[in-house]
Amino acid sequence: MGPAALARPAGSGPAPGEGQDRPRTRSGDDRPRTRSGDDRPRTRSGDDRPRTRSGDDRPRHRSGDDPPRHRSGKDRARARPRRDGSGGGDRRRYALARYTAGAVAARTGDEMSGPALLLAGLAATGSAVTAATLLAAVTFAAAAGGPLLGTLLDRSTRPGRLLAGALAGYALALVVILLCLGRVPIGPTLAIAVLAGLLGPAVAGGWTSQLPRVVPAGRLDRANTLDAMTFNAAGLLGPVLAGGIALLAGADTAVVVSAALVALALPAALALPEAPPRSLPSAAALPTARPAVPPPRFPNRPGAAPGAPPHPSVLAELAAGFRAIAETGPLARATTASVVSCAGQGAFLACAPLLGEQVLGDATHGTLLLAVVAAAALATNALSARLRTPPRPETVLGVSTAVLAVALALMATYHPLAVVAGAVLLGAGEGPQLTALFAIRHREAPDRLRGRIFTTGASLKITGFAVGAAAAGPLASHSPAAALAAAAAVQLLAVLTLSRGSGRRNRPARTEECDHGIAVRQP
Repeated sequence: MGPAALARPAGSGPAPGEGQDRPRTRSGDDRPRTRSGDDRPRTRSGDDRPRTRSGDDRPRHRSGDDPPRHRSGKDRARARPRRDGSGGGDRRRYALARYTAGAVAARTGDEMSGPALLLAGLAATGSAVTAATLLAAVTFAAAAGGPLLGTLLDRSTRPGRLLAGALAGYALALVVILLCLGRVPIGPTLAIAVLAGLLGPAVAGGWTSQLPRVVPAGRLDRANTLDAMTFNAAGLLGPVLAGGIALLAGADTAVVVSAALVALALPAALALPEAPPRSLPSAAALPTARPAVPPPRFPNRPGAAPGAPPHPSVLAELAAGFRAIAETGPLARATTASVVSCAGQGAFLACAPLLGEQVLGDATHGTLLLAVVAAAALATNALSARLRTPPRPETVLGVSTAVLAVALALMATYHPLAVVAGAVLLGAGEGPQLTALFAIRHREAPDRLRGRIFTTGASLKITGFAVGAAAAGPLASHSPAAALAAAAAVQLLAVLTLSRGSGRRNRPARTEECDHGIAVRQP
């Protein structure tokens, strides 16, 4: 009997819990687990307390040094669902918005600069020939400067800085030209105009060549359409702003505003991503590699990947850009067709003032026709951007070029309604044509040649445009309808250029030279 039983009076019942049925809480070795020294509840364990009470593993919203996830810049992309399939959706989205804003500013300033310089030259010198010569110097220099600028972009590990420098030089040259007009002989002024033209391709092909580094591959198609729309918007706004500002504040102010718009794009250019360093191919690619020419005997390019072999000279890389365009079937056809088509568009530009004067009643209405073309191109690209599955770019390029031929043929009838309808149709063809051309370039251009391919293609298009305008000028002075009919025939020639070899699906394999002296043939 226990001590408690001995202390009770006789006759009283057993104490509650006495004997075999007393509570386990009074058992020496079988006390409740809540009182066990080594087997207490997990909520009271020193090293195994609930995660909500752990000093180093408390909820993220209670951590003093680790603010809520929605406030962490580093974890923002992880906390939100991926928008593009590659992570960092917000950062990519803001990068595209910044890229687009810079493109609109720079390209609008570029589109303003031509008419503004023309008006400023005419006002300062009183000579239409001098003003036209000034504009021609800028245009033809841009045609020559594209390949060189593209080569420098491909060699640079910070292409954004190079683009920013080119844009700053372009804006500065515009201001210097304005200061020289009427104060300095025309020779030095033309030299500065040539320098400005050499830097001009940074606005067009140089900028577009950086787009694949701004957006992931899955969003490139839509971003490409948006990029093409910036050209249409600039083509619509630039001439209108130049004419309006020149009318209200003078041609000099129009030139200054165009330079300021180009300079506004500098922050966006500086924020462009760095170029990835050239690296060796994977082991899987080495068995399919073929020996290339002996390694070049040139110093390493600054900023190349550690251990990278020497790189060729600027002249050799210039030649590589032209060779890549010529030897890649789809790229060669698209480039040739775009150059031929631009010649037809240049012919239309030469006829626009005459169309306004002879058909619509005033030469200034020709400028309105150009605005109609740009607006229609912008609207068409906006609609095509909503397509979930865009058609093949080769198909779009061929159909849109054929639409240009029909539009120019309509204008050649010289009926006012047909001229306006032709302008709308011309814009409806120009917008998708540019988008499809960019899509083909992005698809076919190797990354190390992308800058050269875009800027060289842009320079060739400028050349075709200038040749078409110059050739159509004398013909349009005698018969604008004949010049427009010839422009329509040129567009049909561009369609035929696209159809040549387009049925061959097995295009030649693209060859890309790697940094270690082996050229890998890519399908």
